[in-house]
Amino acid sequence: MNILLRVFQFLISLSLQVPLRAQSGNYFDDMDYTRNLTDEQRLFRKLLLGYDKNTRPVFNASDPVTIFLGITLTQIFDLDEKNQVLTTNVWLDQEWHDQKLIWKPEDFNGLNKIRIPCRHIWKPDIVLYNSVEDYTDGYMQSLAMVSHDGTVFWPPIVKFQSTCQIDITYFPFDDQICNMKLGSWAYDGFQVDVNNRSVPVDLSNYVSNGEWHLVSVTAKRNVVYYPCCPEPFPDVIFTIHLQRRTLYYTYNVIIPCVMLSSLTLLVFWMSPDSGEKVTLGLTVLLAFSVFMLLIAENMPATSNFVPLIGMYLTSVMGITSMSVMLAVLVSNISYKGQHQIPLPRLMRYFIVGLARIMCTKLYYISPPNKTGGRVLSPARNRRNFYRVGNGTHVSNDSGCALVEYELGDTLGVNLENLRLPSSVRHQQAPASVRSRSGERIKEDDIDLILSLLKKLLVRESEREEEDDLNKQWEEAARVIDRFLFYIFFLLTILATIVTLVIMPLTKPEKPTVLT
Repeated sequence: MNILLRVFQFLISLSLQVPLRAQSGNYFDDMDYTRNLTDEQRLFRKLLLGYDKNTRPVFNASDPVTIFLGITLTQIFDLDEKNQVLTTNVWLDQEWHDQKLIWKPEDFNGLNKIRIPCRHIWKPDIVLYNSVEDYTDGYMQSLAMVSHDGTVFWPPIVKFQSTCQIDITYFPFDDQICNMKLGSWAYDGFQVDVNNRSVPVDLSNYVSNGEWHLVSVTAKRNVVYYPCCPEPFPDVIFTIHLQRRTLYYTYNVIIPCVMLSSLTLLVFWMSPDSGEKVTLGLTVLLAFSVFMLLIAENMPATSNFVPLIGMYLTSVMGITSMSVMLAVLVSNISYKGQHQIPLPRLMRYFIVGLARIMCTKLYYISPPNKTGGRVLSPARNRRNFYRVGNGTHVSNDSGCALVEYELGDTLGVNLENLRLPSSVRHQQAPASVRSRSGERIKEDDIDLILSLLKKLLVRESEREEEDDLNKQWEEAARVIDRFLFYIFFLLTILATIVTLVIMPLTKPEKPTVLT
């Protein structure tokens, strides 16, 4: 019996000694391992021992975690006007107080700050509310800077793509106001209180953009109540004010449009009977249409705003269209003389009045007389190519030769009412008449000569009247062309100055802070 009792005691003591040895071995091993750790390693192990990154770092559940939110704008990649998307590169500065990450610096040889990978600690769920991305990439997994008093500063580099309502009214002299709304997505204001970190946004690392000039960046805190929840949801809205640099569009859009609009005026300097008037107008109109399509491709398909350059192109396209229609009308006027249509009395008054206003000299059109009789053109009145008296003198315009013959005394024919055209002035008298050898001409020969001469005179007179009529209509078309040139010149200058100078200078200033 005693033997069995001693064996039992021996087994119990043996079972107790093995754990003690094992425990004593682990203790000394841990002592050696701790002795080989650096201060940062010891602090890291101490802070994360039992740390739960899925819960808010406060011991009292009623205390909110205050997040100070700010951005450091480094670059504006692009502002897509068509899709209304702003792409920026920022440092998203986030600062909060973590009650679980507090230590005494003297326990770790004066170490008062440590860098901890952000995946090991709690982070606020700050999101961009007006983002166009799918939120699958997340933020950069950078290190968080933790101070001994529990202050955590985490500035990941983020590439934001946010929506921006584009106002293209004054394009290409426009300003754009884009907002970025940042806040917690799941926590309300009683759990996570979001505040702006600093009112002036840090722009010390900003790289300027070639298309847009950064005017200002402001931050404002807002509190929003959503229908889903009675709690407040605070957020911070960063407002970015951009101004377009107009040099590129001035050289590539505005100057070519002004040059094309000046080509429209050349339509009225071309000859009315030239078919190239309409061709030039249609070519300029086609060029304006190409410019309009190029601008429309880069503009958002919205009916809320009409771009300034679009208004200018539409106005000059309307002017060009009217010039083409009027060119057709003027061409028809110039061809009316071929149909032997006389110039109407009212139109004659109108053309003479326009010529006086524009100080244009008329060569074929004269004002109608008060008696209502037929009025010859000034050029026709200058054709005094014969003189009737005792004899008729026929001469050429240069006065180089004068051929004189007398039919009144010799033939007994009164030619006082006979009018010779200018083409006959260069013809010499018949040889039978020019020759005064003393032989009297027979009456039959005289009658034959006179009948032929009268037919010739009638034919030449009709041809000259036709020429005069054609010249009158052509001159009327020319005067109308000059008058339309001045009118369209004033319209083009007015459209250019109003749309490209006055309206951009008088555009209202946009507020840089969202209200």
